[in-house]
Amino acid sequence: MWKTLGIVTLMLLAAVALLSVSIWAKKGGRFPNIHVGKNPAMRKRGIGCVEEQDRQAQHKSRLAVNEKSNN
Repeated sequence: MWKTLGIVTLMLLAAVALLSVSIWAKKGGRFPNIHVGKNPAMRKRGIGCVEEQDRQAQHKSRLAVNEKSNN
């Protein structure tokens, strides 16, 4: 069991190291920002994140007219 756990741990460490080589190699390297709201290509297409769309939908316009209730 300990041999298997050690092998799995080494494999995970190797995978993390290989995935982050480009970050370590670049000066000031960072993980890419893949959030939809911060992606320039998505903004250009008019696609925003769900949180931003919800915020816009909940925002009440100054020009909105209150609906008449039937009570």
